[in-house]
Amino acid sequence: MSQHRSKSEPYILAAPNGARRGAADHPALPVTTSQILEAARACHEAGAAGLHLHIRDTEGRHSLDAGQYLETLAELRRRVPALDIQITTEAAGIFDVSSQFECLKKVRPAWASISVSEIARDNDLADRIYGLCADQGTRVQHILYDAEDAALLTRWQYRGVVRKQQSDRLLVLGRYRTDQESKPSDLDAFPDGDSPWMICAFGKREHDCLIHAASLGGDVRVGFENSIADRNGDTWDNNAASVAALVARLKEDRS
Repeated sequence: MSQHRSKSEPYILAAPNGARRGAADHPALPVTTSQILEAARACHEAGAAGLHLHIRDTEGRHSLDAGQYLETLAELRRRVPALDIQITTEAAGIFDVSSQFECLKKVRPAWASISVSEIARDNDLADRIYGLCADQGTRVQHILYDAEDAALLTRWQYRGVVRKQQSDRLLVLGRYRTDQESKPSDLDAFPDGDSPWMICAFGKREHDCLIHAASLGGDVRVGFENSIADRNGDTWDNNAASVAALVARLKEDRS
């Protein structure tokens, strides 16, 4: 990436839980609906403009249940009305593409993240998914893990599978694995582009990566889905503490 910074400050999206971690990884990782609501409020007060929402079933497992999504979204709008909400459609090795389609169709979210590599598992449904989002007004953020994903997105855009207004990208620096330690230079693996972009990163250099991306004009996603520790390897007290620390470093970077 070699884009130049075009705005004074990045958009901050909090990702407080994800699909994989639980209380055993950190006691303050939100799993229940009430815990998610409290984390959302605290992250917003700390400086996050949006929430990347994952829900869990009664056993704490990743879920795409439409009814639970709708209930959680309603509570979030009531308790934190100024916070933007992005739902995930992540398969996480559990859901097929038809389940992801049904989730989007039933929830009709204002904003959703969609992994191009996951949707590519069913090319026949890919066009229907992006068409559905366009028809119902769901803003799409494409999850890209590498240059291959970026190339696939470009092909789909050229063919019209991905509609013109569906250009936002989340660039993932690294993979979901226990030993992942992302670094700022990982961003170099992604091709340049003119569309809005955001990054997330894993490990204790998460904030270093986010600061680097912000300096280039990117937006940032931060939270326990990707990292629970600071650059010294010390565990954050909670998601809001990580958000607040990132906000402070961004201010330092701008001064």
